Amino acid sequence: MDKTNKTAGRKPLIGITLGDFNGIGPEVIIKALSDNRIMKLATPIIYGSSKILSYYRKALKINDFNYNTIRSIENINPKKANVINCWEDTYEIHPGSEEEIAGKCAFLALERATADLQAGLIDGIVTAPINKNNIQNESFKFPGHTEYLTKKFKAEDSLMLMVGEDLRIGVVTGHVPLKDVSKKIHSALLLKKIQLMEDSLKIDFGISKPKIAILGLNPHAGEEGLLGQEEDKIITPVISKCKQKGMLVFGPYPSDGFFGMMHHKKFDAVLAMYHDQGLIPFKTLCFESGVNYTAGLPVIRTSPDHGTAYNIAGKNQAEASSMREALFLTLDIIKNRLETKLIKA
Repeated sequence: MDKTNKTAGRKPLIGITLGDFNGIGPEVIIKALSDNRIMKLATPIIYGSSKILSYYRKALKINDFNYNTIRSIENINPKKANVINCWEDTYEIHPGSEEEIAGKCAFLALERATADLQAGLIDGIVTAPINKNNIQNESFKFPGHTEYLTKKFKAEDSLMLMVGEDLRIGVVTGHVPLKDVSKKIHSALLLKKIQLMEDSLKIDFGISKPKIAILGLNPHAGEEGLLGQEEDKIITPVISKCKQKGMLVFGPYPSDGFFGMMHHKKFDAVLAMYHDQGLIPFKTLCFESGVNYTAGLPVIRTSPDHGTAYNIAGKNQAEASSMREALFLTLDIIKNRLETKLIKA
């Protein structure tokens, strides 16, 4: 059945994975879903454990959060948050602790949500933070959600795209050690990431002619070869190829001056060469409300832009705005993708 028909006449079904239950994931989920605006627009399905949610609801004294426990999507209550128990055993909860069992459970929740997403039973997922260490197992040997989902959905590649109110930043090399970044950057990869970004801006964000800024790799964007050759040999030629194809791609820009002078506001998105080059300015400007979006997949996945935050877990100090914005962005992208399909039809 075509997805446009499956979503017609009902609210979108949004899966939410619990993440590491000793981190702030359960807290920000409960707080975000206490916002009536979300409940009016979507039917959330939390993949995790009703026992853990009950523990945090009581510990944090959040009384205006109610949920319906179900066995499968067929049993959802569209007027409440729904919870699918992904394990039956009862485990002790130790907020702020890195524990093997919490990683195991985080994976079980992700695995079940991914299976439902693959089967077309839900319209998108929002992933709460995991600990990239304790989640590792035979089925999850990845640096993070992005790489796991890229392989699961057999995408040729994907793009980690950080989304804020007036800033979108993608990265060419994601979870890669800094010493390996320059070896990873080549023309084919850069072209692919730029194309993924442009396609996502058009399809997922509804921007018909996106304007993209490309950052340089080296200090001062190489200073005409004095501080590095990658700009002259790889980045500038790729930008020229993109312009020949009619794409609005500009650069390479030195990243310090680019953000220092707020030039990002002149573009629909910015492509950084490596993780921290993009995420340091992004989290500086958008930390409380930023969203991590995996562009380039046939499905929709977002997440808050923060980690497990063990240092404040269980203390009722976690701010839920990033989780809330991740839910809203998921809904926006579902709407934009449906409109795109209808236009093409």
